[in-house]
Amino acid sequence: MSNPMQTHGAASWIQHSGSDPAGARKFYESVLGWHVNDMPMQDGSSYSAIVVGENPIGGFMPQPAPEGAWTIYITVDDVDARFKSAVENGAQGVEEPADYPGVGRMAKIRDPYGASISLITYESMQG
Repeated sequence: MSNPMQTHGAASWIQHSGSDPAGARKFYESVLGWHVNDMPMQDGSSYSAIVVGENPIGGFMPQPAPEGAWTIYITVDDVDARFKSAVENGAQGVEEPADYPGVGRMAKIRDPYGASISLITYESMQG
């Protein structure tokens, strides 16, 4: 099986944001039987990562957000080029491409039909 974090076009990460990250974590641990591990981040904070089998597949944003949502990250070969193409094809740029040390380069778009998605090129893919 190929690694979705390395495969252009693959859904590679899901991330929950909401008003009560700890409560959401407990809810999904109970309902879906997810194992959630605290992963240390480069800045000294931790991130609650959802682990299925031995692989992290997503996580819970540590900062509360006013509205709850799940974000889907799609691995792409070039965040900047794919973001530009999306905007040229009618998408709204929600978050411009930016680097996140220890993770990679990300951007967020809203397609012409109202759905949002995040694009990511992981650091491990960058030269």
